[in-house]
Order: sequence, then C-alpha cells, then structure tokens
Amino acid sequence: MLDHIPPDGVAPGNGYSHVVVGEGRLVVISGQVALDAKGNVVGEGDAAAQARQVFENLQRCLAAGGATFADVAKLTYYVTDIAVLPEVRAARDAYVDTARPPASTAVQVAALFRPELLLEVEALAILPW
Repeated sequence: MLDHIPPDGVAPGNGYSHVVVGEGRLVVISGQVALDAKGNVVGEGDAAAQARQVFENLQRCLAAGGATFADVAKLTYYVTDIAVLPEVRAARDAYVDTARPPASTAVQVAALFRPELLLEVEALAILPW
C-alpha cells in the first residue's frame, strides 16, 4: 500500500503527489515510448495517440513485474514539447487513481532516440511484501 503525504508548506501538486511512501519490492520500468509490439511508431505527430500507446506499454511492463498502476509511486515524463502535457495527463488519468496520483517529474528534452517520438515515460512501482 502506498501512502500519499501532502507536505506542509508546499503548494499542492497539479495532478501529482509530492510525496509517496511505500514498503515492499521495487519494480523499475524503463522509459516507454509509442512503439507497438512490432516496433512501429504509433501516432506519428499525434501526442494523444502516442501517450495512449505509452501508457498501454507501461501497463504491460508493470504486469510483467507483477504490478499495476495502483502500485506506481513515481512517473517521469520526457517530452520534446512541454505543450503536450495536457494530452499526456489525459492518457495518464485513464490509468491512475487521480485522487491519489503518483509523484511525477516532467522534463522537456531536445530529442528522443527517434525523431518521430514525442514522449517517453518511466515508472517506479512498489509492491507490498
């Protein structure tokens, strides 16, 4: 079970928790991009479609580690344009408990490993003992 703790003296997060605490087995998911099972880009030029594919990939990776989005303590977003965050958040909100969202960091980067990719998201989950 993860605890979401609002710290004193810190403005509330907009769609994320500042502090998430848990005990258990750590599951680390590498950054996922909008590639399908065959390695083809999904949603070229479409941030919403890419975000949906990224979260589908994250869900599959979490399942492989025995976890679900309920176990995710932290998400890190790498985007080539910070303006795509609304689309990313909309996709995320279909998977996480928006009343108790994971801690998050969003970073704009110059590029990802393929020019047609708009975002990459990595996850840290904690499974209860």
